[in-house]
Amino acid sequence: MMNHDSIRDEELLAATIADLIGDVRHVAVGNASPIPATAALLARERGRQRGVARPYVSLLQSRKHNFFTDGGRELFDCAGQGRIDVFFLSGGQIDGQGNINLVAIGDYATPKVRFPGSYGSAHLYYVVPKMILFRTEHSRRTLVEKVDFVSAPGVSADGVHRTGGPIALITNRCFFRFDPARKRFRLESIHPGHTIEEIREHTGFDFDQPDTVTVTTPPSPETLALMRGTVAPQLAEVYPQFAAEIFGITASA
Repeated sequence: MMNHDSIRDEELLAATIADLIGDVRHVAVGNASPIPATAALLARERGRQRGVARPYVSLLQSRKHNFFTDGGRELFDCAGQGRIDVFFLSGGQIDGQGNINLVAIGDYATPKVRFPGSYGSAHLYYVVPKMILFRTEHSRRTLVEKVDFVSAPGVSADGVHRTGGPIALITNRCFFRFDPARKRFRLESIHPGHTIEEIREHTGFDFDQPDTVTVTTPPSPETLALMRGTVAPQLAEVYPQFAAEIFGITASA
């Protein structure tokens, strides 16, 4: 059972992402994404508290929180029609232009590491308006100057029609916003317990930063209560191990 007098890192990240989601129609979350899923369900509960039935949340691994009946193919079709407003992507590598690598590290023919594959990420990156990048390992191994393989490009050449793209990168150390005009990240805030020097040391790409960098705002008591009391039981259906470890709750609770 967790200590409810403290804030877990996962709770901070989920609350930060929920703020980024904002007031939209539809949030979709792919597989193996418990923190983004927590954020999406939190955003939905906030909407319900305001008396609005949005955002609609689709968790691909869920039976209760998913209207898709044909898995990824239906997700891609829905996104192409402009019916998904927020989605989440990660990668074995992410670089300073928001490019992600889900294929391989090293030479493509003889790679040092082979990843599962792009699985439609390039399509989603182009058509989903709010694409939030997420990586819980903030290191020079994962945040690189230039990805070895571009699974999905963060920016496009002039004249290329594109309705989607990255708006932010959330890591276990900090929160970057993406500047599409400058085609690079800008440090928005540093999570409690971390420093600018640490961020520079562990980031392989260059980034902009304001004169004064703030500390990421922790979730309010009201947000924590909503996350722990309402969201966690819903999350347990899809991510039972995560819900038990972080919130001390089981799927039958």
